[in-house]
Amino acid sequence: MREIFETTIERLFTDLATPAYVMGCEGGEWPAELWAAIDESGFTLAGVSEALGGAEASWADMYVLVRAAGRFSVPAPLGEALLGNWLLSQAGLEGRAGSLSIAAHSDLVLEEEHVYGTAFAVPWGRNVEAVVAIARDASGGASVVLLQRNAASELTLSLSVAGEPRDDLGFTSAQVLAHAPLPSGLDVHALELGGAMLRSAQTAGALHALLDMTASYAGERKQFGKAIGSFQAIQQQLAVFAEQAAAAGIAAEAAFAESGSGLAALTIAAAKISTGEAASVGAGIAHSVHGAIGFTEEYPLHLLSRRLWAWRSEFGSASLWSQRLGAQICQGGSEGYWPLLTQHGQQPLTRPVSNPV
Repeated sequence: MREIFETTIERLFTDLATPAYVMGCEGGEWPAELWAAIDESGFTLAGVSEALGGAEASWADMYVLVRAAGRFSVPAPLGEALLGNWLLSQAGLEGRAGSLSIAAHSDLVLEEEHVYGTAFAVPWGRNVEAVVAIARDASGGASVVLLQRNAASELTLSLSVAGEPRDDLGFTSAQVLAHAPLPSGLDVHALELGGAMLRSAQTAGALHALLDMTASYAGERKQFGKAIGSFQAIQQQLAVFAEQAAAAGIAAEAAFAESGSGLAALTIAAAKISTGEAASVGAGIAHSVHGAIGFTEEYPLHLLSRRLWAWRSEFGSASLWSQRLGAQICQGGSEGYWPLLTQHGQQPLTRPVSNPV
């Protein structure tokens, strides 16, 4: 299944997600043609069980879809739709076709089929048809809820550094489309954890695309009569970049491979830290090698570098996940360190600091 996913999504994005098309979506423009092709392919329902209308793909299979979205700077919530539908399926709810996003940070409360509160920084919140969130109920429990975006009584528009919508949706007695208790093995922070996993894969894909672009430019750009890629200083920078991109790819893929019906918290934290650091190093080297041309609007370098800068802080920065990972290791002490590593990180991480919105 993974091989089919990879070849199909690569062909789709090569044809439609061109740099010119992505640039045309700057500022929150919805990619209607691209999303229609994604929706028609059925990729957004890949992680839903067959009984509920999906392909029952594993996270290991879906990794190539999310990585490709990062590599091509896809201006659409493919990863968010995959995660939202996966969570619906885990809760026993049918998958949702069409445009779908997630609300990883919210203060939503569920009361008798209605939701109150605000969903913060929803990717493409202004554009999607529905949003998956986790809401608390009056009894202190939590439920997976599916909300119609048009049911929001208040919409606060915002854009990320990459020019992608990250909007706040306020709900006042909004009737839910569907809801179910949060599955065992997941906590109220499951969407944040899953979002961190998504961003790690997108970052890995973008880093490899940026490395290819930078290495190609270094081989073509000439200075003092020869390609700048022949200079030792440039070669050393490219070697560091390649090392960072490889480490990020391995860490991100491991997070997907170890996640099943639950999410591998320890491995996801390590992936978010690794990819966040690689994004900073890789983008810096890419702009250094390209020089002035890398800062022009016409040259597509910024499509990747701005997304790397945005993604490294979304769903928790590298420093935030480092604190959580360190707290978890310290809490277990020396005797708990090896079991922590060998239990595939399924247990929730300690949260020593409050969540940023």
